[in-house]
Amino acid sequence: MSAPIVHGGGITAAAATFGGRPEDWLDLSTGINPCPVALPDIPARAWHRLPDRHLLDEARRAARDHYRSGEILPLPVPGTQSVIQLLPRLVEADRLVGGTDNSVAVTDNRVAVTDNRVAVVSPTYGEYARAFASAGFAVDAVDDIAAIGAGHRLAVVVNPNNPDGLIWPAETLIALHDRMKAADGLLVVDEAFGDTDPALSLASRAPQLSNLVIFRSFGKFFGLAGLRLGFAIARSDILARFEDWLGPWAVSGPALSIAASLLRSDVSPIRGRINERCAGLHGVLTGVGLQLSGGTALFTLVADARADDIYTHLCRHHILVRKFDYAPEWLRFGLPPDPAADRRLGEALQRFER
Repeated sequence: MSAPIVHGGGITAAAATFGGRPEDWLDLSTGINPCPVALPDIPARAWHRLPDRHLLDEARRAARDHYRSGEILPLPVPGTQSVIQLLPRLVEADRLVGGTDNSVAVTDNRVAVTDNRVAVVSPTYGEYARAFASAGFAVDAVDDIAAIGAGHRLAVVVNPNNPDGLIWPAETLIALHDRMKAADGLLVVDEAFGDTDPALSLASRAPQLSNLVIFRSFGKFFGLAGLRLGFAIARSDILARFEDWLGPWAVSGPALSIAASLLRSDVSPIRGRINERCAGLHGVLTGVGLQLSGGTALFTLVADARADDIYTHLCRHHILVRKFDYAPEWLRFGLPPDPAADRRLGEALQRFER
């Protein structure tokens, strides 16, 4: 089994090393909206009872309307990490996927090891490669979707990408889907950061793309990552497999209730607040001469040869950002929650000795 990946959000570990109480740290290490929305009223029965089917159905209808997935009812999952870990099982179960009738053909014979190959457009969220490598697949980390070929059983594209914010046009991804389908393969598009720019999403095209699986995050955009909620969008038999493998009551009643309410709400003020916070962050970073190398509305990537020293300096000021072992010149900055946090970050960066 491969070693665990170090993600953002490790305030407890950072405080243990650099001191201070975790609650006093400024956590800029994630891509989560730092201004969580107000929670809607949650019926007492959502806490008291096991999640009834009507709660699940209501959340799925709300997600369908929010993501504009047409005839597809997105499946609520306990965080998209839960279904990322099911992808190797999906490939094993569906060696031949697709067909014009959306049927699934499963062969009795095991495919040779040379067919156990997947492609992940990289660098990106590391849990995809880890999940497949742990399941015995050969993982090709490719830097361009043109490198994805007929020998790949599944391809993963994070769009927009984490951590550099790279965006692949919809038509390019549709062409890749068609190539994957022709080779009986699957395309997974992770749209975890897609809510800030809905025009990028393939969700509205999903009913016509039978070998496409889309993952959407709920907690990042709404600032409710602790809820552990996401959605999968795919044809019905794939969603049925995920639902079966996750088991009964995979998502809590309160989470389903919150999703049904917030996904039907007006989210334009949330986008506006995120964009305002993003502009504040950019002003701080450019104001101290740092080079912005990419990102999304929820995070910004900085490239600097002194990244490791800047990271340590900020930790000494009890500010946590995200560094990358595979790109030591990179730092990812999440959004400060308010102008006071902007000033705190700016003052710390101004004290860095260049």
